[in-house]
Amino acid sequence: MNQHTEKKLSPFLIAATYIGTVVGAGFASGQEVLQFFGFFGPAGILGMLLTSVLFAFFGRIIMQMGKDLQAKSHLPVIQKAGGLWIGRFIDYTITFFLFGAVTAMVAGSGAIFEEQFGIPSIWGNLAMAVATMITVLIGFGGVVSAISFVVPLLLAAVLGISIYTLIGSPVSLWRHAASIDNRAAVPFWPLSALIYVSYNLVMAIAVLSPLGMHAESDVALARGAKYGGYGLGLGALAILLALLANLPEAARYDIPMAFIAGKISPIIKGAYALVLLAEIYTTAVGSLYGFSARLADPDSARAKWVTIGAAATSLLASRFGFTNLVRFLYPVVGYAGLLLLAGLAYSYFRERLFYLVPALRKREYRQKNK
Repeated sequence: MNQHTEKKLSPFLIAATYIGTVVGAGFASGQEVLQFFGFFGPAGILGMLLTSVLFAFFGRIIMQMGKDLQAKSHLPVIQKAGGLWIGRFIDYTITFFLFGAVTAMVAGSGAIFEEQFGIPSIWGNLAMAVATMITVLIGFGGVVSAISFVVPLLLAAVLGISIYTLIGSPVSLWRHAASIDNRAAVPFWPLSALIYVSYNLVMAIAVLSPLGMHAESDVALARGAKYGGYGLGLGALAILLALLANLPEAARYDIPMAFIAGKISPIIKGAYALVLLAEIYTTAVGSLYGFSARLADPDSARAKWVTIGAAATSLLASRFGFTNLVRFLYPVVGYAGLLLLAGLAYSYFRERLFYLVPALRKREYRQKNK
């Protein structure tokens, strides 16, 4: 294990890594928020508040389990949460989606190159695949450093654009929201919030599991999960409000937040596109690391070949298109990920009951000593 991974992480670094692992092409572009919350209009705001609480709650459970199990990948955590058979299904789902997420991020970078800079999308795909591969080859320390550096830039950009937009058109927010057709990826906003958290945690668990054992303390871990969950909610809410103020026009674009930034200034649009590329990079890095760590020990030579092969394959698969990947891949994985949330919640409350109810402790003791 290299020196970077020995460094104990503060609540800020934990929160920044959590946020940076979740946000990416779908989140920062506005496409995820539009698909899962924007088409519900004002009701989407309630879904966003529920999402913040769920992110904080489940993020803490995953990191605490990772710390207790000294997990190097997500496998020990999901085995504890889901047992042998369900855990195996969740493992396959997560491993598949991690590769799918890398592919979506590579596709998203191509969309930005083409839509925002007029450069053929293949060059954006290639640049993202290579940059992601190199960072993951450096190791877990490189992953954390890359992710935590970019997060403040994204939140500042999102909040700035959203505040400017709402100051300029506060009255139109509700009129546009009420007039749009509901083309949401999921039919009901409470279910949409659950699915949104589910598929994001399916992707983030690959980084959150090993992140737990690098926390300064349990207190730092808990605070990092809380700050990360609420930070995700704040950023997504800012994007949602900006989208609602610019519907239905914004829904016509692959990168709706870049369209909104362009209404402020072409310079702001270009700057936001660069921040968006950086965020795509952080999610691609986290996903590729998790995929590689699941298939091979991160410290082994085999992991390097897995990383190189996965990056090359994602480059080919990215030609399927960014919007198609967000619309079809994410909801399907989100439904499967509900098993993960159920398993995590069961493990959490079972442990709490174990310490509160003496009879449970006695039964466990008898089973171990048969």
